[in-house]
Amino acid sequence: MIVLRRSSERGYANHGWLDTYHTFSFADYYDPEHMGFRSLRVINEDRVAPGQGFGMHPHRDMEIITYVLEGALEHKDSLGTGSVIRPGGVQRMSAGTGITHSEFNHSKIEPVHLLQIWILPERKGLKPGYEQKLFRGDEKRGRLRLIAARDGRDGAVTVHQDVALYAALLSPEEKVVHQLNPNRHAWLQVARGAMTLNGKKLSAGDGAAVSEGQSLEIEAADESEILLFDLA
Repeated sequence: MIVLRRSSERGYANHGWLDTYHTFSFADYYDPEHMGFRSLRVINEDRVAPGQGFGMHPHRDMEIITYVLEGALEHKDSLGTGSVIRPGGVQRMSAGTGITHSEFNHSKIEPVHLLQIWILPERKGLKPGYEQKLFRGDEKRGRLRLIAARDGRDGAVTVHQDVALYAALLSPEEKVVHQLNPNRHAWLQVARGAMTLNGKKLSAGDGAAVSEGQSLEIEAADESEILLFDLA
């Protein structure tokens, strides 16, 4: 079964410096029918104005993944980490027992466009941690490249939950297939472009929840970028 979550149905807020869409309930946007999917709790599509950002603020008991689509995001945290995340970069922050961090647009001229993803951890009270890796465009071109996984296999960042997150860059008419095993579930998020998922049309910002193990066939209609979550 495939259930679509259209971009136009998402929560939305414009704070001037931040233009943001919420796939699931977040902050002032609350929809009891969209509180997350399996262990996937948040997918926020954020555009942050030049030189602006989120000041130091706390998190706990959450796996937070940042995926930058355009621009550059500057990160600092209470672990002493300081980094800049650019397209192709994937950041994983385990909030665990508690962490504070800030995220600012690194540029004074260009906006930054990113997806912020929250995943519920397999258990509370984990030791806070940070990891960042770069996945080049050619690694994702025409294929599903694993970028985050419980065991950190194939060079992916490690998340403390039974989830495998893939990214792909697809040209028009290019196709990828993912076999969803029995008792597994999937969420497809279209970062940009347009495509079909088992014949169902999807555009930028759309999501799709998939249950009941089946083969997922994704075919691009335009130049596209997707994230695919394989979830327990």
